[in-house]
Amino acid sequence: MSFVELTRRGDVGVIHIDNPPVNALSTAVREGLIAATKAVAADPSLTCGVITTAGRGFIAGADIREMGRPPEPPILPDVIERLALCPKPLVAALKGAALGGGLEVALACRGRVAATGSTLGFPEVAIGLIPGAGGTQMLLRLVGFADAVRLVAGGRPIAAAEALRLGLIHQTVEGDVLPAAMAFARALAAGEHADLAPSLPTIRARPAAAAPVGDDMERLAAEVRKAGRGRSAPLAALELMSLSPRLDYAKGVAEERSIFVHLRASPEAKALRRLFLAERETGRLPELEGVAPRDVKTVGVVGAGLMGCGIAYAALAAGLPAIVAEGDDAALARGKARMAEVMDGAAGSGRLTADKRSRMEAALTWTTDFRAFATADLVIEAVFEDMAVKHQVFARLDAVVRSDAILASNTSYLDLDAIAAGTADPSRVLGLHFFSPAHVMRLLEVVRGGATAPDVLAGGVAFGKAIGKIPVVTGVCEGFCGNRILKAYRTVAEAMVEDGASPAEVDAAMTDHGFPMGPFAVQDMAGLEIAYANRKLSPALRPDGRKLGLVEMLVEAGRLGRKSGKGWYAYPEGARAPIHDPDVAQLIDVYRVRKEIPQRMFRRASIRDALLAAMRDEGAAILREGIVARPEDIDLVMVHGYGFPAHKGGPMFEG
Repeated sequence: MSFVELTRRGDVGVIHIDNPPVNALSTAVREGLIAATKAVAADPSLTCGVITTAGRGFIAGADIREMGRPPEPPILPDVIERLALCPKPLVAALKGAALGGGLEVALACRGRVAATGSTLGFPEVAIGLIPGAGGTQMLLRLVGFADAVRLVAGGRPIAAAEALRLGLIHQTVEGDVLPAAMAFARALAAGEHADLAPSLPTIRARPAAAAPVGDDMERLAAEVRKAGRGRSAPLAALELMSLSPRLDYAKGVAEERSIFVHLRASPEAKALRRLFLAERETGRLPELEGVAPRDVKTVGVVGAGLMGCGIAYAALAAGLPAIVAEGDDAALARGKARMAEVMDGAAGSGRLTADKRSRMEAALTWTTDFRAFATADLVIEAVFEDMAVKHQVFARLDAVVRSDAILASNTSYLDLDAIAAGTADPSRVLGLHFFSPAHVMRLLEVVRGGATAPDVLAGGVAFGKAIGKIPVVTGVCEGFCGNRILKAYRTVAEAMVEDGASPAEVDAAMTDHGFPMGPFAVQDMAGLEIAYANRKLSPALRPDGRKLGLVEMLVEAGRLGRKSGKGWYAYPEGARAPIHDPDVAQLIDVYRVRKEIPQRMFRRASIRDALLAAMRDEGAAILREGIVARPEDIDLVMVHGYGFPAHKGGPMFEG
């Protein structure tokens, strides 16, 4: 099979790339591009060329599976050079996503015509890299410094309209982009648009855009550091681009390539690359090969609290009609107000247009009558973590939903098999454990019960992917995968506080490692009463077997966390940031004396290592028990659900 084919349409050579699913720049594609470009240059009947692609997108970057192997020639810089020096004008016909190496290919062409729905960007920082085939140097000669830095160090793609404003593309068109790209290529061949679309050698002769100075530069650097969250690649991009105005094009490209090669071999890039590939494999299990998932076209949600509204929003945003039920009119009214707040927040951040909001609202049904679920293909309960309440809900659902509909529980701790056992058909029950806020957090634990049918499990995975989640299949155990590891993590953290560390010292050790918050600040945010209630069901034991008791002591003293203004920390006058509270230190000292626990000193490194070991050891137990299929699944759960720094790979990543 040829991934790149050249066809002739009159005097235009059309170079067509077909490498599903995203036309990645594999070795075969790179070879084909060079051969096709040479053929266009050598054919006297052709005056110009257009690069186009199969599928819905242009080129979404390199073939990431090749990143871990020694590069095979031709490397991408060779392709870029061949495109740039082609004696006949080449035009990139952009549609869908033109990302990373795909955007470098487009920039190497003399002209760029894009469909209006296209996006362009350099997302390499997401996998620990920067562009490596001249992308930074071409960009700095086409747009201003700050815009170039935000594209590369920020990694967020931009829409075609913004790309046109910046000068990255020359024209946008509605519908099929190929005819317009061919017309633009012919115009370039006829000597038109010389000012609009100069040749790449002309662009290369320009100096790179100069960096701002003083406060402007410091603000930009602070923006990069904040967005980078401790990762190396964004800072490397900023440093390179700041240096570039003092280099000519060739030296800038050489410096870029050197940094790219160095980053590619780094533990950070390996960790991010592994997570990237794991996301694409999650939910793919040998036992589901060839299993057709149960179709989900309409979603029901029981409970209009924050979680229920978030789940419904996620379904609606993906184009699935949703039915939300509550127990009475007052609760339903509160749910409607909560959903309006969620939509207002999404609209205010630019994630939800007025048109899409109208479509979502039209597809949303509110009810207090469970009979409305008769049309649902999947119904998710999102009610209190109380087994009796959940049994009541599922009994009511059993009486009204279709026999082929999937029933799902959003439980985070309760025994899914016990929930399913109370239904008429346990084979159609599974867990869909969303993370709050459900419309934002990408992780979804798809919990397979002992009786869950394969097509039901496959349906849960497919539903998760349809609404933009990362579905990780887990078996039944206390806390499933994520909360089970979280419990082990918090147990060791609390034991260290009993033994002499302060909550602030433990939290600082983990934020230094890259977590956005430490375990005690997170517990204050969630509410200590949650852990208190869970311990009534299953006591927390120290590694030496003794019961932990600090959470109980704080809750019984009225310290519930941020919501009550005090927990492990103080939150005066509704403050969100934790503040050291001497009352807590005194309570802990009294507790130690009463329990006769000798106090010792801890170094931050030893705190970090102990907590990482607790997560890793619990993860190893989860793997041994077959709760999840792969160590990468555990890392996805901890990164996307619990704040483990992605560039550190997760607790099971060994570098």
